[in-house]
Amino acid sequence: MKIALVGPTYPFRGGISHYTTLLFRYMNEKHDVRFYTFSRQYPKMLYPGDPAADTSTMTINAGDTIPSIDWANPLSWITTGLLIAKWSPDAIVFPWWMWGWAIPFWIIARLVSMRGTKVLFLCHNVVEHESAGWKNRLTKFSLSTGDSFIVHSQGDMENLKKIIPGARIAVHFHPTYAIFNTSSLSMKQARNRLGINGKLGKVILFFGIVRPYKGLKHLIKAMPMVIENVPDVCLVIAGEFWEDKEEYEKLIANLGIAGHIRLFDQYVPNEDVEMYFSSADLVVLPYVSATGSGVTQLAFGFNKPVVATSVGDLPQVIEHGRRGFITNPQDAVSLAQAIINTLDVGVLTTLGNNIKHDRELFSWEHLVRTIEQSVVTA
Repeated sequence: MKIALVGPTYPFRGGISHYTTLLFRYMNEKHDVRFYTFSRQYPKMLYPGDPAADTSTMTINAGDTIPSIDWANPLSWITTGLLIAKWSPDAIVFPWWMWGWAIPFWIIARLVSMRGTKVLFLCHNVVEHESAGWKNRLTKFSLSTGDSFIVHSQGDMENLKKIIPGARIAVHFHPTYAIFNTSSLSMKQARNRLGINGKLGKVILFFGIVRPYKGLKHLIKAMPMVIENVPDVCLVIAGEFWEDKEEYEKLIANLGIAGHIRLFDQYVPNEDVEMYFSSADLVVLPYVSATGSGVTQLAFGFNKPVVATSVGDLPQVIEHGRRGFITNPQDAVSLAQAIINTLDVGVLTTLGNNIKHDRELFSWEHLVRTIEQSVVTA
């Protein structure tokens, strides 16, 4: 099958870039795939974090790509669409994660579909977190070009049905990011690098960009109860702050728990991902709202259990009692209790073994088969 893939890759950083690059690698094992990527992404006004290129020494790249799409140059959208149409692939695959690419993707999809190519959108978020109505209208405008769709959660399937009635939708779990797990660091070595001393024997990890919907404040508020029951616990917070960090620092100080917190306000380069996850006993996602999370699959790639809230697809992915535990959103007490229960050594071992056993559920090969089926039935 001839497949055109459109999306970010190295040197652009972040989860979508990693995801699309790994998808290319696995699709390319079975199919003739051409990867049309970006020469320039959207401007800083559309991205609150640092827009710098990925400076990781451990790069995740696709090798042979076609960097033909410039967000600020509409002519590049047209030329890319015509270039792909000339190749006449069986399908074109777009990752969908933000409204900023709505018009470029619409133009490319329209030009390519005129030649009979099937258009598939692989949706990370159908409706953006904290999204305005006009952004949702742009989303509908672009996604209306799709012949079939793959989403990672039941919630996104329902959102997509509202936007595109009658859409052909397949639901598939987000695949696991095992690529970061090189098994080169022991837990003790990772903790030493992070400056976590031996007196703090249990480590829980909050990982990723800090935004209001991720509920970090509720996790911090849960920590006094956790510390009371597990006195040697440490919370590691690793990720860029897209809101006022001082509010969090004041909350930590007011609760008197600074000795149990390690805060790293920075984009985590690829080579350091293993350090953070290897240091942890448990990963916590205290989200207020979400459709899904790539952090869950990072955790599973290191066989780390997850405590998360009952939002989006997290209950289905984690499966309460199987690969972690689910608690109520915005409820510091129930979150604390879930963390305390999970930090039991026997519980951690059982959950970790379950994650290893269930690996095929979250494989990239399985996702490729779902894409093949979606194209055939479109």
